Amino acid sequence: MEKPNKPGRGRWKLLGVLAVCAAPLIASYFMYYVVKPQGGQTNYGTLIDPRAHPIPAMASTTLDGKPARLEDYQGKWIMLKVGPSDCAADCQDQLFAMRQLRTMQGKEADRIERVWLITDDQPLDTMLLRVNDGTHMLRAPAAALAQWLPLEPGGADRASDHVYLIDPLGNLMMRFPTGAVSSDVDKVKRVHKDIAKLLKASAIG
Repeated sequence: MEKPNKPGRGRWKLLGVLAVCAAPLIASYFMYYVVKPQGGQTNYGTLIDPRAHPIPAMASTTLDGKPARLEDYQGKWIMLKVGPSDCAADCQDQLFAMRQLRTMQGKEADRIERVWLITDDQPLDTMLLRVNDGTHMLRAPAAALAQWLPLEPGGADRASDHVYLIDPLGNLMMRFPTGAVSSDVDKVKRVHKDIAKLLKASAIG
Protein backbone atom coordinates (compact mmCIF):
# COMPACT_ATOMS: atom_id res chain seq x y z
CA MET A 1 0.00 0.00 0.00
CA GLU A 2 1.49 3.36 -1.03
CA LYS A 3 2.25 5.82 1.69
CA PRO A 4 0.48 9.16 1.26
CA ASN A 5 2.69 12.12 0.36
CA LYS A 6 3.64 14.31 3.26
CA PRO A 7 1.82 17.68 3.13
CA GLY A 8 5.03 19.64 2.97
CA ARG A 9 6.59 17.63 0.15
CA GLY A 10 4.36 19.06 -2.60
CA ARG A 11 5.00 22.56 -1.30
CA TRP A 12 8.77 22.09 -1.48
CA LYS A 13 8.49 20.71 -5.01
CA LEU A 14 6.49 23.76 -6.06
CA LEU A 15 9.06 26.09 -4.50
CA GLY A 16 11.78 24.19 -6.32
CA VAL A 17 10.05 24.67 -9.68
CA LEU A 18 9.59 28.40 -9.01
CA ALA A 19 13.26 28.72 -8.05
CA VAL A 20 14.36 27.05 -11.30
CA CYS A 21 12.14 29.38 -13.35
CA ALA A 22 13.44 32.49 -11.57
CA ALA A 23 17.09 31.42 -11.60
CA PRO A 24 17.98 32.96 -15.02
CA LEU A 25 16.62 36.36 -14.00
CA ILE A 26 18.30 36.24 -10.59
CA ALA A 27 21.56 35.35 -12.32
CA SER A 28 21.23 38.29 -14.71
CA TYR A 29 20.68 40.70 -11.81
CA PHE A 30 23.68 39.23 -9.99
CA MET A 31 25.96 39.53 -13.01
CA TYR A 32 24.78 43.07 -13.71
CA TYR A 33 24.70 44.57 -10.25
CA VAL A 34 27.11 42.48 -8.15
CA VAL A 35 29.78 41.45 -10.64
CA LYS A 36 30.52 44.97 -11.83
CA PRO A 37 31.68 45.62 -15.40
CA GLN A 38 35.39 46.02 -15.98
CA GLY A 39 36.86 49.49 -15.85
CA GLY A 40 34.80 50.58 -12.85
CA GLN A 41 31.75 51.43 -14.93
CA THR A 42 28.34 51.02 -13.33
CA ASN A 43 24.80 51.05 -14.57
CA TYR A 44 23.21 54.26 -15.78
CA GLY A 45 19.67 53.44 -14.73
CA THR A 46 18.61 53.16 -11.08
CA LEU A 47 17.74 49.70 -9.80
CA ILE A 48 14.26 49.44 -8.23
CA ASP A 49 13.29 46.90 -5.59
CA PRO A 50 10.26 45.21 -7.22
CA ARG A 51 8.97 44.05 -3.84
CA ALA A 52 8.32 47.68 -2.92
CA HIS A 53 6.64 48.52 -6.24
CA PRO A 54 4.51 45.63 -7.54
CA ILE A 55 2.34 46.41 -10.53
CA PRO A 56 -0.97 47.59 -9.05
CA ALA A 57 -4.42 46.53 -10.16
CA MET A 58 -5.42 49.25 -12.62
CA ALA A 59 -8.52 49.78 -14.75
CA SER A 60 -6.35 50.20 -17.85
CA THR A 61 -7.77 49.93 -21.36
CA THR A 62 -6.76 50.10 -24.98
CA LEU A 63 -7.46 53.32 -26.87
CA ASP A 64 -10.83 51.94 -27.97
CA GLY A 65 -11.84 51.14 -24.40
CA LYS A 66 -11.18 47.40 -24.23
CA PRO A 67 -9.68 46.07 -20.95
CA ALA A 68 -5.90 45.60 -21.20
CA ARG A 69 -3.15 45.15 -18.62
CA LEU A 70 0.60 45.51 -18.45
CA GLU A 71 0.66 41.86 -17.43
CA ASP A 72 -0.54 41.01 -20.95
CA TYR A 73 3.02 41.67 -22.14
CA GLN A 74 4.65 39.47 -19.51
CA GLY A 75 7.43 37.36 -20.98
CA LYS A 76 9.06 40.36 -22.67
CA TRP A 77 11.17 43.25 -21.39
CA ILE A 78 9.00 46.37 -21.32
CA MET A 79 10.18 49.93 -21.83
CA LEU A 80 7.49 51.96 -20.09
CA LYS A 81 6.65 55.67 -20.34
CA VAL A 82 3.68 57.47 -18.83
CA GLY A 83 2.09 60.83 -19.45
CA PRO A 84 -0.89 62.73 -20.85
CA SER A 85 -2.20 62.48 -24.40
CA ASP A 86 -1.01 66.05 -25.07
CA CYS A 87 2.41 64.81 -26.18
CA ALA A 88 4.72 67.81 -26.43
CA ALA A 89 8.28 67.84 -27.78
CA ASP A 90 9.87 66.05 -24.79
CA CYS A 91 7.23 63.33 -24.91
CA GLN A 92 7.73 62.84 -28.65
CA ASP A 93 11.49 62.64 -28.11
CA GLN A 94 10.93 59.89 -25.52
CA LEU A 95 8.76 57.88 -27.90
CA PHE A 96 11.27 58.28 -30.75
CA ALA A 97 14.20 57.30 -28.50
CA MET A 98 12.31 54.21 -27.29
CA ARG A 99 11.88 53.11 -30.91
CA GLN A 100 15.57 53.69 -31.55
CA LEU A 101 16.62 51.85 -28.39
CA ARG A 102 14.65 48.79 -29.43
CA THR A 103 16.12 48.89 -32.95
CA MET A 104 19.64 49.30 -31.54
CA GLN A 105 19.35 45.89 -29.85
CA GLY A 106 19.59 44.21 -33.25
CA LYS A 107 18.57 40.56 -33.20
CA GLU A 108 17.50 40.96 -29.56
CA ALA A 109 14.92 43.63 -30.44
CA ASP A 110 12.01 41.18 -30.44
CA ARG A 111 12.56 40.60 -26.72
CA ILE A 112 11.44 44.18 -26.00
CA GLU A 113 7.99 45.80 -26.01
CA ARG A 114 7.28 49.54 -25.81
CA VAL A 115 4.31 50.69 -23.73
CA TRP A 116 2.91 54.18 -23.20
CA LEU A 117 0.43 54.51 -20.33
CA ILE A 118 -1.71 57.55 -21.15
CA THR A 119 -3.04 59.33 -18.08
CA ASP A 120 -6.19 60.93 -19.50
CA ASP A 121 -9.04 60.16 -21.90
CA GLN A 122 -8.36 62.82 -24.52
CA PRO A 123 -7.94 61.77 -28.18
CA LEU A 124 -4.45 61.33 -29.60
CA ASP A 125 -3.13 63.13 -32.64
CA THR A 126 -3.48 60.89 -35.71
CA MET A 127 0.08 61.58 -36.88
CA LEU A 128 1.41 60.66 -33.43
CA LEU A 129 -0.34 57.29 -33.73
CA ARG A 130 1.11 56.65 -37.17
CA VAL A 131 4.65 57.61 -36.26
CA ASN A 132 4.60 55.41 -33.17
CA ASP A 133 3.10 52.32 -34.72
CA GLY A 134 4.34 49.37 -32.66
CA THR A 135 4.16 51.20 -29.35
CA HIS A 136 1.38 49.75 -27.21
CA MET A 137 -0.78 52.61 -25.96
CA LEU A 138 -3.03 52.05 -22.95
CA ARG A 139 -5.05 54.45 -20.86
CA ALA A 140 -4.42 54.12 -17.13
CA PRO A 141 -5.51 56.09 -14.03
CA ALA A 142 -3.06 58.88 -13.24
CA ALA A 143 -3.56 58.43 -9.48
CA ALA A 144 -2.64 54.74 -9.59
CA LEU A 145 0.50 55.46 -11.59
CA ALA A 146 1.56 58.26 -9.23
CA GLN A 147 1.38 55.88 -6.27
CA TRP A 148 3.19 53.09 -8.10
CA LEU A 149 6.13 54.60 -9.99
CA PRO A 150 9.08 55.71 -7.82
CA LEU A 151 10.74 59.07 -8.44
CA GLU A 152 14.20 60.40 -7.67
CA PRO A 153 14.65 60.96 -3.92
CA GLY A 154 14.11 64.59 -2.99
CA GLY A 155 13.72 65.66 -6.59
CA ALA A 156 11.08 67.69 -8.35
CA ASP A 157 10.72 65.14 -11.15
CA ARG A 158 7.55 63.50 -12.44
CA ALA A 159 6.98 59.96 -13.63
CA SER A 160 6.58 61.34 -17.16
CA ASP A 161 10.19 62.56 -17.00
CA HIS A 162 11.45 58.97 -16.90
CA VAL A 163 11.33 55.75 -18.84
CA TYR A 164 11.06 52.62 -16.71
CA LEU A 165 12.03 49.01 -17.39
CA ILE A 166 9.93 45.98 -16.45
CA ASP A 167 11.49 42.51 -16.59
CA PRO A 168 9.89 39.45 -18.27
CA LEU A 169 8.49 38.25 -14.94
CA GLY A 170 6.52 41.47 -14.55
CA ASN A 171 8.84 43.19 -12.05
CA LEU A 172 9.41 46.95 -12.21
CA MET A 173 13.18 46.91 -11.92
CA MET A 174 14.83 50.05 -13.36
CA ARG A 175 14.25 53.79 -13.76
CA PHE A 176 16.31 55.80 -16.22
CA PRO A 177 17.28 59.38 -15.24
CA THR A 178 15.30 62.44 -16.24
CA GLY A 179 16.13 63.26 -19.85
CA ALA A 180 18.02 60.01 -20.44
CA VAL A 181 15.59 58.72 -23.06
CA SER A 182 15.52 61.82 -25.22
CA SER A 183 17.13 63.48 -28.22
CA ASP A 184 20.50 63.44 -26.41
CA VAL A 185 22.47 60.82 -28.35
CA ASP A 186 25.12 60.27 -25.66
CA LYS A 187 22.49 59.60 -22.98
CA VAL A 188 20.58 57.25 -25.25
CA LYS A 189 23.78 55.28 -25.87
CA ARG A 190 24.20 54.83 -22.11
CA VAL A 191 20.63 53.57 -21.80
CA HIS A 192 21.27 51.21 -24.71
CA LYS A 193 24.29 49.74 -22.92
CA ASP A 194 22.23 49.09 -19.80
CA ILE A 195 19.53 47.27 -21.74
CA ALA A 196 22.01 45.35 -23.88
CA LYS A 197 23.85 44.06 -20.80
CA LEU A 198 20.59 42.94 -19.18
CA LEU A 199 19.51 41.13 -22.33
CA LYS A 200 22.90 39.43 -22.62
CA ALA A 201 22.89 38.31 -18.99
CA SER A 202 19.28 37.10 -19.00
CA ALA A 203 18.17 33.80 -20.49
CA ILE A 204 14.49 34.67 -20.35
CA GLY A 205 12.30 37.16 -22.14
